[in-house]
Amino acid sequence: MKSYYILAICLAWGSVIIPVSSVLAQRGFEEKSFEFYQKRGIEYFSLGKFEECIRDFDRAIELEPRLKSRHWQRGIAYYYGKEFSKGIDQFELHQTVNPQDVENAVWHFICKVRIYGVEAARAALIPVRHDSRVPMMEIWDLFAGKSTPEKVLIIAENSSRYKRQAFNYAHLYLGLYYEALEKHNLAKKHIDLAAREYSMNNYMGMVAQVHAKLLEK
Repeated sequence: MKSYYILAICLAWGSVIIPVSSVLAQRGFEEKSFEFYQKRGIEYFSLGKFEECIRDFDRAIELEPRLKSRHWQRGIAYYYGKEFSKGIDQFELHQTVNPQDVENAVWHFICKVRIYGVEAARAALIPVRHDSRVPMMEIWDLFAGKSTPEKVLIIAENSSRYKRQAFNYAHLYLGLYYEALEKHNLAKKHIDLAAREYSMNNYMGMVAQVHAKLLEK
């Protein structure tokens, strides 16, 4: 049971980041277990150490093969580590277990852009029909060429619940959208908003903060 418990902690999309180290200590997880490598990989990611992060995520998967298809975090690390082909493969694998996730489709898109360009990435955009998080479906439409950044922000503004989260998602993915289009000033503007004014204490909030620090260099 404890393996499934920590697996849920490590891999839940959008869940609040809790002090995993204290959970491990309380539950007696041993150093060098898959939980150890998963936790340390997250810590490396937060520090912008992507090579070390990927190495630890790989080791976690070796020790717990059930992680492999669900390890969206490794896909994101591949993007920042500039291993775009591996990122494409990871997000395509994740699609088999999480088919209604706009975020997965977008990260697949931006990895694809880096190798094949925008038109090819758009043609291969993973279809998603129902992601209930606001404004994720509008974000999917944006990457599909069927919406605009302005519409994404309007949908976020009109969100009756979780408005801060909606704006965090909106600005993070607008930043990634503009980065894919090589509009770097607009990308930085929106990533900064996601990382600061609309920061969130969850994994994607951390991704925005890591990205913002990279853009400062």
